[in-house]
Amino acid sequence: MAVTVQECLELQLLEVEMLLSMFPKKGEINLDEEAVPGVQRYLRNTDGPLPPQLEYSVAIGVGEAKVKVELQVLLPHMYPQVAPQLFARSDVLHRQQQLQLNTRLTSHISSLDSGELRIYEAVQWVKENSLPYLENSKISSESASKEVVIKETLHRMWIYSHHIYRQELRKKIFDCARKLNLTGFCLTGKPGVICVEGLRENCEEFWRAIRYPNWKHISCKHVESVETEGSIDNLRLFRAFEDLQFQAHGDYGLRNDYHMDLGQFLEFLKQHQSGHIFQILFGVEGKLADK
Repeated sequence: MAVTVQECLELQLLEVEMLLSMFPKKGEINLDEEAVPGVQRYLRNTDGPLPPQLEYSVAIGVGEAKVKVELQVLLPHMYPQVAPQLFARSDVLHRQQQLQLNTRLTSHISSLDSGELRIYEAVQWVKENSLPYLENSKISSESASKEVVIKETLHRMWIYSHHIYRQELRKKIFDCARKLNLTGFCLTGKPGVICVEGLRENCEEFWRAIRYPNWKHISCKHVESVETEGSIDNLRLFRAFEDLQFQAHGDYGLRNDYHMDLGQFLEFLKQHQSGHIFQILFGVEGKLADK
């Protein structure tokens, strides 16, 4: 007998409720306050559109020092009939070790039977299997600091979208940028432009997070990388992650159909030593109007 979306969503809510009871301390589970009510509203009236996929994270203390490893969870509507999307990360782990940890985690979860609730199993696996990666990361960091001068690379990504309007999407962009210590901006409207700058692995994780699962009409147009022996903060063009909005052209009568003033945007770019990006984003050379 085929399992329905409604049955899957009901199981997802039961699993979230179980996890919240097992991890009751503040900060252990990070779950948007509208996520569960959105699923509940759909289950009361299944004639409407499907709710956003459940997305949350679990902070897991590993080892005696209780080093934090964060398990990020995204549940397809048909989970647990299909596999969940999981990603374990920690500020202590280097990129290669994080990749190895996630490869093993994915392999373990894939070996479990479909139809089973698997998030608690994933939490336990991370708790029991992350320590060797954390210890190797510490050893390699201490070894590198003795042998060579540590160099950091500032990564800057310029991302173009046909438009950016939805409040929940904008919230995800800003939350993700803040969480990953990224500076830059998000230009709301049509077109939509995002710039993020920070450590390379953080920029790449931001790109992976906002693009998944199926944001159409979005592309990374340009990437800049600058290596330094000092702090990357000295290379940042932006001091924070800004909410960028300019006066729209005309009155289109539709709340979600307005074009940003690209002249003001060009002026903003030039003020931040990035005037050359205008042509990369839009394919035309930017010129400011005579004043």
